[in-house]
Order: sequence, then C-alpha cells, then structure tokens
Amino acid sequence: MSPIHIIDAIGPFFRGYDRRVINWSKIPWDHVGRQGAAWWEQVCRDLNVLARQAASWGFNTVSIDDVAHLALHDMVEPDVRHRIERYRAEMRRCFAVLKKAGLNIHVTMDVFSATPWLKKSLRIARKPVNVYLAELMDRFLTDFPEVSGIIVRIGESDGKDVKDDFHSQLVIQTPEQAREFLLALLPTFEKHQRLMVFRTWTVGAYPIGDLMWHRDTFSRVFDSIVSSALVVSMKYGESDFFRYLPLNRNFFRTSLPKIVELQTRREYEGCGEYPSPTGWMYEEYARELRQAENVIGCMVWCQTGGWVPFRRLAFLDAEAVWTDLNTFVTIRVMKDGALVEDAVRAFAKERRLGDADALLELLRLADECIRELLYIEEYARQKLFFRRVRIPPMLQVYWGNIFVSHSLRRLLRYFVRDADAALRSARRCLDNLDRMMELAERAHVPVKDIEYMRDTFRLLALSREYYFAEDSADIEPRILAAKVEYKTKYAKRGLRPRYRIKTDFKPLLLNPRYLAWAVQFLMRRQRGYRVVDRIVVLDGLSLIYRFIAARKPHWIPGFASKSAMGVDVVFK
Repeated sequence: MSPIHIIDAIGPFFRGYDRRVINWSKIPWDHVGRQGAAWWEQVCRDLNVLARQAASWGFNTVSIDDVAHLALHDMVEPDVRHRIERYRAEMRRCFAVLKKAGLNIHVTMDVFSATPWLKKSLRIARKPVNVYLAELMDRFLTDFPEVSGIIVRIGESDGKDVKDDFHSQLVIQTPEQAREFLLALLPTFEKHQRLMVFRTWTVGAYPIGDLMWHRDTFSRVFDSIVSSALVVSMKYGESDFFRYLPLNRNFFRTSLPKIVELQTRREYEGCGEYPSPTGWMYEEYARELRQAENVIGCMVWCQTGGWVPFRRLAFLDAEAVWTDLNTFVTIRVMKDGALVEDAVRAFAKERRLGDADALLELLRLADECIRELLYIEEYARQKLFFRRVRIPPMLQVYWGNIFVSHSLRRLLRYFVRDADAALRSARRCLDNLDRMMELAERAHVPVKDIEYMRDTFRLLALSREYYFAEDSADIEPRILAAKVEYKTKYAKRGLRPRYRIKTDFKPLLLNPRYLAWAVQFLMRRQRGYRVVDRIVVLDGLSLIYRFIAARKPHWIPGFASKSAMGVDVVFK
C-alpha cells in the first residue's frame, strides 16, 4: 500500500466562529449552515493556502469533515436533505481546491451520526445500523469519486455542546460489534477501491473502550481480517495526546497497514499559544516504529482537538508559528527521517526567521518547561489505569483550565514522593523562561508569546509551591493575587485568551489513609484487569455512578459533567 501522510484541514471553517470556548473536535456545522457566499469564498482561499503549503512540506492527503453532512439517504428527513444538498455543492468546490494542490481527500465519519427522525425511521424499518451505513457509503463513494478514503471514529462521539441536525452516538460497544462493522462495510470500500482508515481511539466507554491499548480486545477486532481497503490508525500512546507515554504496543501486534496519529497543535499544552515542541518526542517514536511491520505513514492533527478558548489557525495565521513549526518538523521527521535540528533550521530559513541556533535553544528550554512544569515528572511517569482508561499523566491542567485545589494537593502528595525535586524543577523552568525572552528576540519569533507563557507558568509554579512546600503560609493569598493580575492582563478571548484559573482551597475532609485505600482500590498500575476490577470497578461502579448522577448530581463537578461528552461516558 502506498504511503499516507494526512493533515487535517478544518481550520478555515472556524472563520468568524466567536465563542468563548470552541469545540475543535469537528467542523461547527451549526455555524457553517448560517454562512453566505462570501464566507465560502474565503474558505476556498484559505484551503488553497493550507493545501499548497502542506503539499510542499510533504503531506499527500488531507482529512476533512464529515460524511453525515455530505451523504444523501432516503431515510433522512426532507429539510435536512435540503441542507445537505447545499453543503455538497459548496464542499465540492472545496474538494476541487484540495485536489488541484495535489492532495488526496479523506472524509471523517463517526459511527454513528443521525437525526432524531433518522433514528426513529431505522427502528420502525428494523434496519440494522451496519446495513444503513453500507448503503450510505455505497451512495457517498459513488457521488464523490474525488474522495480517496473515509476516516472512521467509533470510540468517541459529539460533545454535549453540539447543536446540529446530526449528533453522533456510540453504537459500537463490544469488540464483536466492531468486527461485525468492519466485515459489513469493507466490501463496499473494496468495491469502490477506496480506503477505510479505522481509528482505534476510544474514551473508555463500554467493553470496546480499551481497544487502543488492550491486546486481547485489539486481537478480537482485527485478527484474520484481510482487506485491501483497511488501514488501522492509532494514537502514539495508550492515552490521548500527552507526553510521558510509551509507544503503543499494538503497532507491533498486527501486520495490517497502519498509521500513527500525532498532534502538533497540542490541545493540552497551550494549543500553539506558546512553544510546545514535539520534534524530539516524535523523533523517538519514529525510531521505534521502524521496527514495526507495515507502518505506512502518519495522520497529523494540526487544528483538531480540545474545548479551549485558543483560536489560532494553523497555516493561516501568522501567530500560529508554533503549530506551523511543529507540523513542519513532524512531517520531516516522520516522512523523511530528518533530525529535529535540521528540520528546525530548514523551517527558520523558509519563514525567514532570525538566528536558527537561538530558536533551537529556545525550543529545548521550552521542551523542558513543558515536561517539568506543565507536567509533574514523577507523577507523569507512573502507569495508572482506571477502568478501561489509562489515566492522563497530567492532572493540574486540562485544556484551557488550570486547577489549584486542596483535593488535588492531597492527591499529588500521595503520588509524588520527592517534593523537593518537584519544587526545584519549577524554579529552574522559571529561569528558562527568562532566558527564552532573550532568545525569542534573536530568533525573530513572537516575544509576547514567551511573555504569555512565562506569566501562565508562574501561576503553575505558585501552585507547585502550594502542593509541595511545607513553609508557605501565605501561598493562598499569593495565588489569588497572581490570579487577579493574570486576569487583568489577559482577556477572555482575543489574540492571547487566558487560561481559566479554578481555585478551591477548602480542605478535603478525608483521612490520608482512606485516600490511599481508595486510590489503591480504584486504580491499578498494570494493564490487565484485577479480580476487583472485573467484579466491582467495571460493573459495580457504573451502577453507583448512575445512582449518584440521579440522586446527588451536585456531587459531580460541573466541569466534568458538561465538557466534551461528559464524565459519565467513562462509566458506561
């Protein structure tokens, strides 16, 4: 199978999308549907810029959303079909721009997206979802010969904030259902000689929720499946796009063609508001992947991912230099086997930046700050699982939020034994940020971005002091004063929207011994399930959570219940 190097192209569709927190997981179709001809013209111009730049860097394929809004079926209600007809007409022009730039087109698809009318119609007709989807794919691939493949997501659905004709839901709940889906749909792709890129990413819901890391689940889905149309797509680690994750071992467990998913607009690391270099991390993964059979490329998310206030558009905004730099370095490392240092120098030359050596030193210092201050290294290196999810190696920062709370203090003190080392690394990183200001001037990159990073990371350093220092009696008022200063300096939205700083110093009334027991009972340090997981944590905890959600909903933090799909999905 020919190499595939995919870049996502959803950025242009967010022009004029003015929300405090933006859902970057998919094109905002509710926004798109309200736009006129001038807006679509701008989208085509933006896509032309993005596509030509991406192609010149080495990408040969682009991903774009989404089948549900472009595929016609008789079971969809007439008014929705009318809107789909308009989307199809406009997107054909977009596809033409991408093809002219020399890029193949892969369209994304959730399994499964539907309107309330469609779901009711399928129930009445007693038509299985796989039969409906096979019909839909057959018609879609016939109508769009310019589309080379479909990127299928089965383990995550639309967030609770999505207001649209279509809303996706998780219908594949077991490995057997995933396998049935593949066997039902692959013949259609083979017939049309197109690719199905099947993503193993899941958020942990249902028995299929450990597909991305559990070898037995992976085997039950893919063993003995042979198809000229199938490509398996896996994130580099066993969790989302975080650091400190070993390479996903499932790359070595199948001979099927596969690609690795990488993210250059780091949704948990500032979304390109400040430098968060990925080159050295991806260089290590690339070396390991050379030992895996039939790895044919990568899928790079340069815009997709996260619910955040940050809104810089890769390839299109001059301010998106850090995402562009990550993207350039990533494709050079993954496709050409280039060294990070050579790729950075080539980018500096192409963008006519200043001193490339100063840029490299700045990136090395930024890399250290991300690894040691945005993360807490001792905690991040621990392998922890809860139910079917590998727990993220970052606790204090989530998307555009920084949490400073007494409960988190108690939890981190349980996991982190060397408090002095955590405090020293924070102080060292603050010194790095002062040095980075000088280097940014020499490298001719935005000094204001480094200043923003320094101000944000100073808050992280203060919270580190709150978590681990024993002699900081005045730390709480210092954090609150710094929070006020930060909010005064940076707006909620705009060029440099601020993080939300969520503070709660109310003591957690739980004996440390009981906290330790709870952690040991609920979490495990092994991939395999313990007896207690199978008896209590997987099934029993689901019942307990549903009881709490129904009877004591105020016990569940609003952030956890309202963001993305909601925390309840983890308990399905």
